[in-house]
Amino acid sequence: MSDDVWAGLADQFADRAYATVKGRVRTYVLHQQLLEHLPPPPATVLDVGGGAGHQSFPLAQAGYDVTLLDSSPAMLEKARQRLERLPVEARRRVTLVQADGENAEEAVDGQRFAAVLCHGVLGYLEQPDPLVGQLCRCAADGGLVSIMTGNAHAMAVRPALEQRWEDALAAFDARTEIGVLGVPGRADTVEELSGLLSGHDVEPVRWYGVWLFVDWLEFGGAELDPGDAERVAAVELEAARRDPYRALSRVFHLVGRKGPSGHELLADRLSQGLISTDLE
Repeated sequence: MSDDVWAGLADQFADRAYATVKGRVRTYVLHQQLLEHLPPPPATVLDVGGGAGHQSFPLAQAGYDVTLLDSSPAMLEKARQRLERLPVEARRRVTLVQADGENAEEAVDGQRFAAVLCHGVLGYLEQPDPLVGQLCRCAADGGLVSIMTGNAHAMAVRPALEQRWEDALAAFDARTEIGVLGVPGRADTVEELSGLLSGHDVEPVRWYGVWLFVDWLEFGGAELDPGDAERVAAVELEAARRDPYRALSRVFHLVGRKGPSGHELLADRLSQGLISTDLE
């Protein structure tokens, strides 16, 4: 019997969820946010829990050298199938590794990367710190750590929009829920995750929302027109970097930099905006 918990969800997640307007918005918005911080190609990128490569394969096509690490054989098989559809030059820049994220450093033989991504993974773990520590250790000095995870400050949004009022009331003080894929999930806060990064010598630089209005529309029962995807993405990208909108996103994207020198950190903060922990 397989112990791959994603074996029965790989098709739904990789083939269907990412093909929706919401899935395409997620990929686009995160990609644009990453480009604000990534060094130019061919810098090395490690995508921990990278699934079928929806986030990191576009980086390979842009010239980055990508290592995708995932514990699920089913998801890695989806990644291989999608990899075959990429141009030859992009395929040569991608390495697939089967391993648990909490053993990432060992799995990549101690290699250090210019950027380490971990998107949509922390919420499936009971405690984030062991994996966060691995992400930070795998980043080179001056390297980027990029984490996308559930926003504990917005847990009531989904049940309220689905008119589950008792669940919504309870969710204001909740950290866990059954996610849209039917899998239990846990949420974090920008403040707490920033503290974890700082404890591993990674300085938080900036945080963003990821999607907002597509959630409200989807959970409210509206059907999004695929022809509107580009315009929707432009609106979501703008909302993701502004208050109060970013604080209402059910997920957030936190970017940190490992051990930069003082002037580099100052320059980054001046150009990107100081990270704020005031979500009110």
